[in-house]
Amino acid sequence: MSFFSSGVEYGVHSLMCMVDARGNTQEMNVREIAELHGIPYVFLGKLFTRLAKAGLVESTEGRGGGFRLARPPEEITVLDVVHAIDDSKKLFECREIRQRVAVFNDEPPAWACDSPCSVRAVMDTAQQRMEEALAQHTILDLTRKMLKKAPDTYVVEVQDWLSERRGGKPQEG
Repeated sequence: MSFFSSGVEYGVHSLMCMVDARGNTQEMNVREIAELHGIPYVFLGKLFTRLAKAGLVESTEGRGGGFRLARPPEEITVLDVVHAIDDSKKLFECREIRQRVAVFNDEPPAWACDSPCSVRAVMDTAQQRMEEALAQHTILDLTRKMLKKAPDTYVVEVQDWLSERRGGKPQEG
């Protein structure tokens, strides 16, 4: 079982498709993003509600409506998306079992509880390091890495695909 939900992956990829390598953003609607990535539309709609509530995207009006990034893509981290989609999920929840050892007869001695639990301390450090790692990567960073691997035609293919769905003609060139 994975720690983060599939919604985190869907959310990150969704935001990435709204950005180009130069950091320019484009408005997209949830149906387009869902079709582009093969994500269930209703599920993605719920994720965008969370992304909007977290201030990562904002809805737009007009024909078809949609969403745009609420902040520059270099200011939106993977950690921001994780918190928006999965809340502030903790790796570990200490149950203080050190206080429930049978030989203590429901009265743990001070030596067992006078300092933070060493197991909890290790887990808290792991949580902190994971969050630091997620905060180091932005939507723009990930988009650039993905586009660096993609063939030059990929961006044009995606734009043509969007254009067709929006009733326009594919780009030439």
